[in-house]
Amino acid sequence: MPEKMPDKQKRPTARGGQESTPEGVKQVSFTEATPAAVEEIIGRTGTRGDAIQVRCKILDGRDKNKVLRRNVKGPVRLGDILMLREVEIEAQKLNQGRK
Repeated sequence: MPEKMPDKQKRPTARGGQESTPEGVKQVSFTEATPAAVEEIIGRTGTRGDAIQVRCKILDGRDKNKVLRRNVKGPVRLGDILMLREVEIEAQKLNQGRK
């Protein structure tokens, strides 16, 4: 019987990639992210209110101390640290006045 060769296919995941090395040891790779602290919770947004708009302050990197408005999905509290993949784009202002 011929010997079965091990799979050397990459298996990507949602938050990084997993690769099988020839020795069978798996490695995880992550994208670079910038930490930001939540300073203020502005309100809920989205068609069903599933996202929360927050103001956060960049803690590290080229844009240190810059304050951004971002939409966050999931539970968030004051003082939480968000890992932002990009810091150039800011969320649109939340319209509080509805007619």
